[in-house]
Amino acid sequence: MNLYDRAKALIPGGVQLLSKRPELFLPDRWPAYYRRAKGTEVEALDGRVFTDVTLFGVGACPLGYADPEVERAVIDAVHAGSMCTLNAPEEVALAERLVGLHPWSEMVRYARSGGEAMAIAVRIARAAAGKDRVLFSGYHGWSDWYLAANLDDGAALDGHLLPALEPGGVPKALAGSVVPFADRASFDAALAAHDDVGVIVMETARYAMPPDGYLEHVRAEASRIGAVLVFDEITTGFRLHLGGLHQRLGVEPDVAVFAKAMSNGYAMSAIIGRRAVMDAVQSTFISSTYWTERIGPAAALATIDALEQRDGPARMEAAGDRMRSGWEAAASSAGIEITTKGVAPLPAFTIEHEQRAALATLYTQWMLDEGYLATGAFYATCAHDEATIDRALEASGRTFTRMKAAIDEDRIEASLTGPVASAGLRKTKR
Repeated sequence: MNLYDRAKALIPGGVQLLSKRPELFLPDRWPAYYRRAKGTEVEALDGRVFTDVTLFGVGACPLGYADPEVERAVIDAVHAGSMCTLNAPEEVALAERLVGLHPWSEMVRYARSGGEAMAIAVRIARAAAGKDRVLFSGYHGWSDWYLAANLDDGAALDGHLLPALEPGGVPKALAGSVVPFADRASFDAALAAHDDVGVIVMETARYAMPPDGYLEHVRAEASRIGAVLVFDEITTGFRLHLGGLHQRLGVEPDVAVFAKAMSNGYAMSAIIGRRAVMDAVQSTFISSTYWTERIGPAAALATIDALEQRDGPARMEAAGDRMRSGWEAAASSAGIEITTKGVAPLPAFTIEHEQRAALATLYTQWMLDEGYLATGAFYATCAHDEATIDRALEASGRTFTRMKAAIDEDRIEASLTGPVASAGLRKTKR
């Protein structure tokens, strides 16, 4: 029995994060575990070495794996003692850094993951607003407040999280407490239908930059009705701007949430906000021992400094644009039709074909044979230099050419070495 089979017998779903399930990439062949990761290279347990040009730690390492500057800061924190009865001074230094990057904000609270940070943000916002109903747009994690959307309509989260997601374990009393919106029209409709909205939660960008005036409109309406506006910057933060994307777009929320890219692979998240909102923490209870460990803030400080010194957002944007245009050129040359989407540092492509799922699996299979962890999505990092991207695009070109031959010769399924990759949340087989 291999390690992943052992894991499925011990861990529900086999992994701790849905996005790391091998069945989503290349069933039976995707290397589920790694021995080491450095720069853009990943060594699997069997000794094979791959270049990562896909999810890259699901977006958590914008500087590249095991960045030396961040590692030094973390090692220093470990040697100084990660946990203590007293508080780590890095908490204050990081708060000052975050508020300095976001002059509209005044106070900061910490957690260690994006999902729990969003739960904290919504709790604070509800407490400050004095009203429970939440309007939301985008993906915001696993918490009850969010999954409650599917208690009313089993398809409410289809375009935000996963299709047909069952909200098992979410209290039915939360039905009606959250309402989704996808654009300006649906936002206005949701506001018109509910006069008790206390919180508005949205990603600043998802698959594309927001239309002109959209965020400004939401900001104005939140102010008009007295709702707390929360921007989820867990995915976009520090990738298109040193801090939040909202800074680049010129729209200020009441609360913003960061995780992933702020600490280069170490557990850290932050909720920043206006004093009038953040002070509501003292009217509720939000507290956890491991939110006070030292490694997370130390890693975040080193990561933010490195992103600033290396002009990280600009480098990631350029790397993402290079990959996107390269995919388009390679696919066109091979006679494969693809559609690209995503903000610059987070491009993705979809193969336009009736057997797109099988072809996407085939792409991953043949890119794996070329020595790449690759799918139709790319999280750009500072470690992805032009030479690395160009070599990956050369492999993509060869893969698209092989794919066209498989299409023309009607042997798509026959070319696969295992099942077609699954989409969404499915029970794993033990």
